[in-house]
Amino acid sequence: MNISSLLLKHLPPAVAEKLIVYLQLMRADKPIGTLLLLWPTYWAMWIAAEGYPGHTVFIAFTAGVFLMRSAGCVINDYADREFDGAVERTQNRPFARGTVSTKEALLLTAALCLLAALCLLPLNHLTWLMSLPALFLAMTYPFTKRFFPIPQFYLGLAFSFGIPMAFAAITETVPGIAWLVFAANLLWTLAFDTVYAMADKEDDLKIGIKTSAITFGRYDLTAVMLCHAGFTLLMVVLGWQIGASWIYWLMLPVTVWWQYGQYLTASTRNRSVCFQTFLGNNRIGMAWFLGLAGHYLLAGA
Repeated sequence: MNISSLLLKHLPPAVAEKLIVYLQLMRADKPIGTLLLLWPTYWAMWIAAEGYPGHTVFIAFTAGVFLMRSAGCVINDYADREFDGAVERTQNRPFARGTVSTKEALLLTAALCLLAALCLLPLNHLTWLMSLPALFLAMTYPFTKRFFPIPQFYLGLAFSFGIPMAFAAITETVPGIAWLVFAANLLWTLAFDTVYAMADKEDDLKIGIKTSAITFGRYDLTAVMLCHAGFTLLMVVLGWQIGASWIYWLMLPVTVWWQYGQYLTASTRNRSVCFQTFLGNNRIGMAWFLGLAGHYLLAGA
């Protein structure tokens, strides 16, 4: 039984239906975005703490990532409310169906941001300070699609800010290695979100918004693979810097093989295939996390 069925079973129909709409706005039924945000945040936490960071930091960042990703999805739908009905993949979102108002979306965004702020309470002041640019990036990204030729780069900045925040929370500083991981994740985000944009390329051209897939044109896939290559190279540099053990290096050929598979599938430029290729990045993030967690587990044994 899914969450929609549970709500309909235990709540009055009008209340349940409204909550379902809010959960759809938050993409609670589509966790891929949360996972793609969590993996690099977990990389940073494990590196900063040289292992498990402790319950407080782990729970605060896990909950904070979910809440901020949800807030970002709501404000994204608010920003795209005039466009989503014209895009095949988004034509069933709440704004496109007319089941939510702009006021409701803005109030929901504010509530989610407030809950995310509460996650910062047990953390230090540097983490609080770094949450301000993170919030700014998350709330402004949806509007960059009107004027910025590569909004996926801007999204990469937003998706990467959990990394310096994690270092700040654990070490009370943001060392150079944090920015190395930040840069790696920026390239990874640019790679996977360009593939995501490739799935919507025809619709985006019609409605006149900007994406990296449109800006790169026929070199879109080349740009994706260059970003993947840069990301992998920086993860190699990271491995050298932390003196990574064999379990970390085992992830290198695995992820390279998956990246090659993405090249083969995305080269079809088929809408649904590109979307499935995008989803496949979850296992790349998980693999590097398992490599890092395994390395620190072996180091502490």
